[in-house]
Parts: sequence; structure tokens; C-alpha cells
Amino acid sequence: MRFPSRVAVAARLRAPGPIAWARPRRELLLLVLIALATLFRVYEPNTQDNSRICLTKALVTGHVSADSCFRQIPHQTDVAKDNGHFYSDKAPGMAVLEIIPDEVVRLRPPQDWVAKGDLRLWAVHFFAAGLPFLLCVFLVGRVSEGLAPGFGAATLVTFALGTMMNSFAVAGFDHSLTGTFGFLAFVLAWRRRPFFSGLAAGVALTTEYEAAAILGVVFVYVLLQGGRAACRYVLGALPGIALLGAYDWAAFGAPWRPSYHYIHNRYASQQAQGLLGIHLPTVHGVGQVFLGDRGLLLASPVLVAAAAGLVLVWRQGYRAEAAVCGFVAAGFTIANCGYFLPYGGGSPGPRFLVPCLPFLAVGLGPAFARRRVAVSVLAGASIIASTAIAMTWDVTGIHYRETVWGEVGRVVTEQGRSLLMHDASKNVLAWGVNRLVGTAISCALAATAAVIAARRVRPRPAPASN
Repeated sequence: MRFPSRVAVAARLRAPGPIAWARPRRELLLLVLIALATLFRVYEPNTQDNSRICLTKALVTGHVSADSCFRQIPHQTDVAKDNGHFYSDKAPGMAVLEIIPDEVVRLRPPQDWVAKGDLRLWAVHFFAAGLPFLLCVFLVGRVSEGLAPGFGAATLVTFALGTMMNSFAVAGFDHSLTGTFGFLAFVLAWRRRPFFSGLAAGVALTTEYEAAAILGVVFVYVLLQGGRAACRYVLGALPGIALLGAYDWAAFGAPWRPSYHYIHNRYASQQAQGLLGIHLPTVHGVGQVFLGDRGLLLASPVLVAAAAGLVLVWRQGYRAEAAVCGFVAAGFTIANCGYFLPYGGGSPGPRFLVPCLPFLAVGLGPAFARRRVAVSVLAGASIIASTAIAMTWDVTGIHYRETVWGEVGRVVTEQGRSLLMHDASKNVLAWGVNRLVGTAISCALAATAAVIAARRVRPRPAPASN
């Protein structure tokens, strides 16, 4: 096998090519099915919700501290404290985005929420997390169809239903939102829109401090397009950077003081060590990330194919683009393996790497095209496991016996004793009836999307490689 010379590689990296972009077959139908299967779950409120909504309500009144809100919530963990005042320990972006739906539905303070599912809180999640999730799925599908004609639909469904994006589609966590704007920044940079790419990267930074890594990697990619493009990118990113800096300045006295330096919970000492609690990967961290009861190799084995697919993207000639996706995916995964709490408390898995999933999914289309049957088997297993987790992870203290697959097996062997049967989340599509009805509807919609996407079609001619 002949590999390109160093001169050819260097030349290609200096001149990123036009974006691979095409419409997958039955795109609108698949997006509707995915939305119905994922966005109507009603998760139980958690400390993440408390932290962001307290900040949202404080911002509406012109404050950054939320003393009265936090003091009324017993055992709140996602909180920062400085000079006697309480703040959210999160970046402010998602809380700002939640202002509009919060005001529209008149969401009550956290202490007044319905413990087993609040429809007003769900509506806020739908707007602030669900709609960006659909945008991310759309972008992944379009790029994948451009890279591997005929396989964009399979990639779109696998990414949405077979990864942790499924669980965070309508949850009050910022990871999916960060991944959406980070990937949007990359797509816009690929389309030669550096100013708008910078805007999106800046928004990603306001939602999660760790998005600084995405902002930096995409900047290097834009720099390959020339100095003017890089200047436009920086100009676009400035509003987001300024917003985050202004918030940290108002709350903690300086724009370079992130909220994580003021954590006020039992994890404060661990969070203060390393880089925001991140060290070099540990054996425990690697084990949890990949082989825990909801680790990547058990819940989303198709990601192995996605990683291999990035090599195929490189060989197609999209070397700079493959490098961006590889660096982002590797960086977030390594960081998650080195974080002192790999799952970040109650969550569907190693959630801190979720922002890299759309970048990793770029390799799925070429992987499907090269090994269709093998990747389809991995995709099917990923959709089953990820859907099972998405319907149950929010139950407080849940632990999957013999991993999530043990619970899947109990649906057949022990039926009612499986967590999937009696601990499933509520669903708006079956509100007021047995939870099993909502579970059945969600599973049927997910299965329908998977079957439609898996149907064999004659691929369109691939675009000329650059």
C-alpha cells in the first residue's frame, strides 16, 4: 500500500478542501422519528437542573449570584461559593439559553418542582437541549452522506440513538449543547465561513469551559486557510469569550477565574487538583470509561468503527478534517480517563467526552461503506444498549447488574425484575398511563428509524476527492 509523501501531506494540510455535504435519503422522516423517540422523555430533576435554573432566574433579575435559590435546596452539590455568596458552578451559556423557555412556561423554582417529572422543566430541556441535539444530528448526517454516499442515513440514526447523545438529547446537561456548537464551528470552518465558525466556537465556550480545546483546534484548522480567515475566526469568537469573561469577573472577581475554582461540595479538593480535576489517565478511569457498567465498549461499541473510519476519511484526502476530528476525540477521551470522577456522578456514562462524539461520528459513514455488515451489527448493539440506558439512567443511584446488557437480558429472562421494565423514565407521548407504554412507543420509534436507515440503496457517485 502506497502512502502519500511528506510533501504531499504537508501541502494538503496547508489547504483544506471543500466540505463533503449531501442530503441523506429520507432525512426529514428520520429526524422526525428520532425526535419522537428521544425528545419526549421526562427525566427526574437533578442537581444539574437546580444549578442552571437557579442561575437562569438570577440572571433574569440582573444578578449572577443565586443565594436564596440555592439556600432552599437541601444537599445541592453543583454549586460554587465565594465571599459568602452562592453561584452556579457551571459556565453560564446554557442558563442564558434557558431564559426564554423559562419565562414562557413560568417554570417554578427548583424546590417546587414535581419530583417525578415536571413538564415545565421538560419544556425548558426541549428548547435548550433537544433542538440543538436535532441540529447536531442533521449536521452529522449531511457530512456523512457527503463522505460516504448512501450511508448518511445509517450514520445519522446510529449517532443519534447509538451513543450517549441519546441520553442527553433532552436532559439538563450541557454536553450535547457544547458538542453541537463545537461541531457547528468545525462545519462552518470547513465551509469557509470563519467568522460564523468563530461565533459558534465562542458559544460552545460559554456552555462548557472544556470547549476551549475545540475552539483552539478549530482555530488551527482555520489558520490553514490563511491569516485573514484566522482573524475573522478570532473576531467571531470574541463575543463568546467576552461573555464568559464578564460572567466570571462579575461572579468571582476576574475573567480568568472559572467557577470550578470555587466548588462548594464534597469534591472541592479533588476538583482543585490538576487541570479542573483532570490528571493523566488512570487505570481506574480507563476501566470505567471503556468497560464500566455503561462504558463505551459495552454501550456504544460502534464508536470503535467510527474511530477506524477517521483513518478512511484521511485516506479519502480529507486529511486536515480527519486530523481535527481525531485530535478532538482523543483529547476529550483522554481527559475523561484522567478525571477524578469518570462518570461525573449520576449519569449515563463517561459524560465529559460527549462533546467529541459528533467529531468521532464523521468516521461512521466511511466505516459503513467499507464494512457494512460488521458496522451494522455494532450499530444495532449500540442502539439497543444506548436506548436502554437513555430510558433508565436518571433514576437516582441506579446501577446496572452485570452491566447494561445484564438488564437487557433480564427483560427476556426475568421480565418485571429488569430495571428496564419498572424504572423507565416517563414519556410525554404516554403521559398519565403506565410507563411501559411510553417505553414501548419510544423503542418502536427507535427500531423503525433503524430499519429505515439500514435499507440497502444504490449509493450515489462519490464526490471527487480533493
